[in-house]
Amino acid sequence: MHATGRNLPQLLGDARRWFEDALLAALEEAGEAPVSPTQAGLFAVLDAEGTTVSELARRMGVTRQTAHQAVHGLVAAGLLEQVPDPSSARQRLIRRTEEGARTHRRAELVLRRVEQELADRIGERTVLALRAALELPWGSPPVLTPPEG
Repeated sequence: MHATGRNLPQLLGDARRWFEDALLAALEEAGEAPVSPTQAGLFAVLDAEGTTVSELARRMGVTRQTAHQAVHGLVAAGLLEQVPDPSSARQRLIRRTEEGARTHRRAELVLRRVEQELADRIGERTVLALRAALELPWGSPPVLTPPEG
């Protein structure tokens, strides 16, 4: 049994929410436009030159409708814009506005500070080991037969 009785995906989810909560609180404190965790996650997977909504949904692991709703809110907030896709007349690219790029840079700085705060709390070596383990190539997810139960 694990020390907490929780599996690794649960622990990773909690860790992600810890970072999200710290990021969103810092941005709110700084007077930035409020965003949801989904909207913040969209910024993390958005290419600088623009990305289609379908590709954003794939990268985020959400439905196209969820990605579209997140984009719509960020467009309304002035952080994203939709532009024609030069490679396809039927598609549009989503990209950061100037304000969105500024906010994204600020968020990256906040996340560095949050990571340093974590290192101060649990140790620099622990954070470096965690980062190293997560950066290793894991390969494709395994397809396993569930145990008899």
